[in-house]
Amino acid sequence: MKYLRTLPSNTVGYNYAAWLDREGVSPDTRDQVKYIDDEECAYVMQRYRECHDFYHALTGLPVMVEGEIALKAFEFANTVLPMTGLSLFAVTRLKQAERKRFWETYLPWAVSNGLKSEEVINVYWEEKLETDVEELREELGIEMPPDLRETRRVLREQKKAEKLAREAQDRIGAISTSGV
Repeated sequence: MKYLRTLPSNTVGYNYAAWLDREGVSPDTRDQVKYIDDEECAYVMQRYRECHDFYHALTGLPVMVEGEIALKAFEFANTVLPMTGLSLFAVTRLKQAERKRFWETYLPWAVSNGLKSEEVINVYWEEKLETDVEELREELGIEMPPDLRETRRVLREQKKAEKLAREAQDRIGAISTSGV
């Protein structure tokens, strides 16, 4: 990880390390695959787990339920792994506004990009660490989704401003009715 942080900021490796740091996760926290007896299938699932955070770094989607569901939708469209499709049932955990944003923004992005892009599970990420991240996105055919963290930040600021405006209006109304 130390080496990845020394790479130029436009590289896959640097972006991967920066994403891990920003999200507070580590590649060392991935559990080993269990309950799969077939050695080849177990390898595929282990590799999928190991690569999942590279998909996050490539798309910029954060580790929060909304970001995970969007990434799982992308993965399902791209890899057709059944467990990624089953993960989409987690959309029921989202708040109404988040669900609306998922259906209107992130699901269309995920399906479009997942279907048109190269299969990300076949990327040898270890060989792409020094590659320009934009070039890799272009090579794979992946467009960045809208920045989910920024979208949520802007919406929080709007709600805060609306609340302050209502409170100010209420105070003005109270002053008016008191005759001051």
